[in-house]
Amino acid sequence: MQKSSVNIDILLDNNKVPEQIIWSATDSSADMKQKAKAMCLSFWDAADKSALRIDLWSKDMMVDEMGDFYYQMLMGMSESFLRATKQQELSDDMKRFAKVFFQKFNAAMEKEQGK
Repeated sequence: MQKSSVNIDILLDNNKVPEQIIWSATDSSADMKQKAKAMCLSFWDAADKSALRIDLWSKDMMVDEMGDFYYQMLMGMSESFLRATKQQELSDDMKRFAKVFFQKFNAAMEKEQGK
């Protein structure tokens, strides 16, 4: 059996707020550790039948980037769901929701900026 590892280092400020997120993976084609501004990691606990999550973002993660990040995660989850379940209609529903979410997010951003 082959082993693969993902390593995540979180650098915190004095108030324990993430300043940097750095990750690496044994099966990655990247030679060096990678920086990220945000991460969402989920595990399924079969015994409790619940999802366990770690959601972190660094101080320099901008609000507009967060909208992009969530839109891309929602689209990616719809693709993963389709591959795992073959439920095309539900996957399409998730994609439609992601698109509406992103449109509303962009409209809210424009309103905040006075456009």
